[in-house]
Amino acid sequence: MRDQEPAPLDAERRLSTKEAAELLGVKPETVYAYVSRGQLSSRRVTGGRGSTFDAREVEALARRNRRDSTASSPSGGELSVRTRITLIESDRYYYRGVDAVDLAMRHTYEEVAEWLWTGRMRPGNTFTAPAASVAVARRAVDALPEHAAPTDLLRVATIAAATADPLRFDLSEDAVLGTARTLIPTLVAALPPAGHDRRDKGPLAHRLWTRLSPRKDPDEASLRALDTALALLVDHDLAASTLAVRVAASARAHTYAAVSAGLGVIEGPLHGAASGLAHRLLVDVLDQGDAAPVIADELRAGRRIPGLGHRLYPGEDPRARALFGLLEQIPRAEPALLAARDIVETTARHAPLHANVDLALAVLTTSCGMPPTAGETIFAVARTAGWIAHALEEYGERPLRMRPSGLYAGPKPPQPLPE
Repeated sequence: MRDQEPAPLDAERRLSTKEAAELLGVKPETVYAYVSRGQLSSRRVTGGRGSTFDAREVEALARRNRRDSTASSPSGGELSVRTRITLIESDRYYYRGVDAVDLAMRHTYEEVAEWLWTGRMRPGNTFTAPAASVAVARRAVDALPEHAAPTDLLRVATIAAATADPLRFDLSEDAVLGTARTLIPTLVAALPPAGHDRRDKGPLAHRLWTRLSPRKDPDEASLRALDTALALLVDHDLAASTLAVRVAASARAHTYAAVSAGLGVIEGPLHGAASGLAHRLLVDVLDQGDAAPVIADELRAGRRIPGLGHRLYPGEDPRARALFGLLEQIPRAEPALLAARDIVETTARHAPLHANVDLALAVLTTSCGMPPTAGETIFAVARTAGWIAHALEEYGERPLRMRPSGLYAGPKPPQPLPE
């Protein structure tokens, strides 16, 4: 049976602070906070202490609060969006109904991306970047200062590639898929080499390696770990950056602009940049030989320990589990793996959290001689495929459906004009 709304209050009646607090379901101090924010008006009690409140205003605020408290989606977010791309449940995730870890372990990044875009597998598929697109993207990236972050490079390369594509405003499925297959390799090709010649042919993971690691001749196990990491990170439902992409696509922004919107969000420390924090933590543990003093310093500074826990996985992060399994096959990764295990076990003394994919990425980047920012680059390149899948799906929906209505909580109008 549905909850019944309370009977309307006497319009002329004024409520005491205690009565208003009870009706709103808050403490008396919170009632005065509503007054200070302009959400309620109060009147001092004549000849006494305390205030009274208009019963109609209190009732209206109580109704708004009830609407606000029930507006959230079951996952804790403020918005639910119909999608056929990724499902996350019971500590597993699926791409178009197929276990994503199984896909990533058996197929290349390019093949998984094609599955995400079309629902069809194209064995042996590789992405090729047009020479004109690469040339303009490289010129734009080379003009940036040396301290530019990876996301800066990728965002500038995306914008530059857009200017070289006169068909970018064509939002038909074939055109968007064509953009997808050329934009991702263009982004990799635009990145500066990491101490040796760029590689612009072969699987995308091999090309990306030459932009991230100074080691000229990577072993097959390391390349497989990098390729699998890309495939594992292709998509993860409606992460913050993916939502930004869908908002842009809902407004019918072209594919490059939608990807740029995702890149603008991903570099936050709670999203794509989290692996860099885990990388630095891992290096500190390796330098000191013990996680305990490093963890203590982090907690003393009021910082959360990066690389641990995930709000969508009460148990293990399946991406981390898969990537750790591959890293165990790389002998030089053993010290970083032991340091990561030390971090988890030390922190588990007061917070039983599992390692997440950011810590697994940190083990990969640390053991392969990559810089702390390499994880962010891997994340952004990988997720570009997922963003395009979501943009393509959003182009098939009603335009501007991603335009929510605000729940106004400001001063009650009309307010006087400011002096």
